[in-house]
Amino acid sequence: MLSKKLLLLFSITPSFLLAQQNDTTQLKEVIIQENRLLIPFDQRNRNIQIINQEEIQALPSTSINEVLRYAAGVDIRQRGPFGTQADIGIDGGSFDQTLILINGVKLSDPQTGHHMLNLPVPLSEIQRIEILRGPVSRIYGINGLTGAVNIVTKQAESNSVFVQVNGGSSFKKVEEEAGKDGIYYANAVQVGGSFVRKTHQHQLYFGKEHSNGQRYNSGADNEKLYYQNQISIAPDHRIQMMAGYINNEFGANGYYAAPGDKESEELVETVISSISSHHQLNKWYLSPRISHRYNEDVYRYFRHDLSKGRSKHYTQTLSTELHARYQTALGDLGIGAEARFEDISSSNIGKHSRENYGFFTEFRTTKFDRFDINVGAYVNYNSDYDWEVFPGIDIGFQATENLRLSVNSGTSQRIPTFTDLYLNQRPGNIGNPDLKSESAWQNEIGLQYSRNKWSFQAGYFYRDISRFIDWLRESTDVPYQAQNLGNNKTHGVYSNLGYKTAFGTDQHMTVNLAYTYLNPSIINDYKNTIIKYGIESLRHQAQATVSYAFRTWSITSANRWLERSSSNSYFVSDLRLAYSKKSISIFADIQNIFDEKYIEVGAVPMPTRWANLGLRYQWVQR
Repeated sequence: MLSKKLLLLFSITPSFLLAQQNDTTQLKEVIIQENRLLIPFDQRNRNIQIINQEEIQALPSTSINEVLRYAAGVDIRQRGPFGTQADIGIDGGSFDQTLILINGVKLSDPQTGHHMLNLPVPLSEIQRIEILRGPVSRIYGINGLTGAVNIVTKQAESNSVFVQVNGGSSFKKVEEEAGKDGIYYANAVQVGGSFVRKTHQHQLYFGKEHSNGQRYNSGADNEKLYYQNQISIAPDHRIQMMAGYINNEFGANGYYAAPGDKESEELVETVISSISSHHQLNKWYLSPRISHRYNEDVYRYFRHDLSKGRSKHYTQTLSTELHARYQTALGDLGIGAEARFEDISSSNIGKHSRENYGFFTEFRTTKFDRFDINVGAYVNYNSDYDWEVFPGIDIGFQATENLRLSVNSGTSQRIPTFTDLYLNQRPGNIGNPDLKSESAWQNEIGLQYSRNKWSFQAGYFYRDISRFIDWLRESTDVPYQAQNLGNNKTHGVYSNLGYKTAFGTDQHMTVNLAYTYLNPSIINDYKNTIIKYGIESLRHQAQATVSYAFRTWSITSANRWLERSSSNSYFVSDLRLAYSKKSISIFADIQNIFDEKYIEVGAVPMPTRWANLGLRYQWVQR
């Protein structure tokens, strides 16, 4: 108990981080992967975090969901553990207000944001994860109301093959269920490789995961397939393609309608694809892209009786984009246009479709002494919500060689999902076709300091979301219905501290600390009503990660303490011990060391103490 209290004290100590900045030399060389302008990481004027490949490998995590739990300001609320199903919010935003991208390709989910993290990319093949906090319409278009997460994959440099296996358990006996006994466990296998030639490279990966859960009817099975390539057709012209598939089946006990959904299950299949090309023509840089996302979602309220309580949803999104950058003597001009077509065919939402057209313009200049200015706007037309304009400006001031100050102001929009608008799930929930879109306006001031082994970032923001959407009802005798409640106002403070040091040539240590405070409130005229979600966002979030590496061994302690606006709080501590030499890597994790009992969303208790062991073999052609 004493050690737990000491670790908790360490995790909430008020000294605070650029949480994912463990190598300032490397990060200075990173170019943020926006679709038009090129912005070096050390010249950013926004609150941007990066989780790099080294940190991903060191964290006691086996899924993207679990990695994002350690990102400052990011709220991962898992209904299913081991990457099964999770919602993501940034700085108090809901799961529908955050954009997810792979290499800049938006993975729009017009049905519901609950499947945004249904991703086929293997964790080991991620180069870095870029997290942009604040409105991002000027950068990525609509629906990035409170932020965006861009997953940047590795580019193969040589021929390689790998296989990875891992398995874990809580070592607790399964609850009584016909024909089943033993203990709760999870296991996974991944295989993949790359083929590289002078003018083209290809990568292909397959993964399969199975778990019988951490409680009754919480097991999961999924298969993942992911392919990407890059083809050079000339020195300044190249083509990139991406395709992925994930089939995810899981028990959904307590996910959406507890306690009556004890025997429910859900089957989700997602297919994503994109093709883009990149061209350098004198001072012009052009990048057209086409992408597609298809999703099937089947929910069975009674898994043993499919004659009732079954919902089927089929959605698809087709997007086309053209982005361009022009270099002038004064700075870089970025322009772009996009078109997106969305449709759904559903048993309890119906058949609907809509169109969206957007136009980008940005200008970035560094011609003013010590100042970096980025100004622009996004103009959007939606077939259901007409025209809207979303301007923004970022200003950075390099006060000294090590200290940078920034201010930014921006706006963004979220279009309601088809579930918000048309759901007919009586007597539980009904949509509202008269909903208006949500709009956010945010102002922020921040500073970044970096010197030698230290990095520091802190800031304050104020965000006002107008026409905020939630579900409410006047009594338990009527269904919940989506409504525009009013204004959701949030004051936020964040602070981050990073430290890295080396002891000789064969050992080093990294310490990352983070703290985020949010003060949200909803101003509305709805009295004596029952609000379904309300404000369940984070109020306090403290994180502490310590990594130590000695030759071929490393150990990482990752700790997080959260308190929500509902006063629900919990502390979770995880540990990874790893060994790596030549082609072999071995890791052992203990998650939730102190056996904390907690719920992130719904009525789903998360796993208690869990042990996990993994082995990876990789052959690389030298």
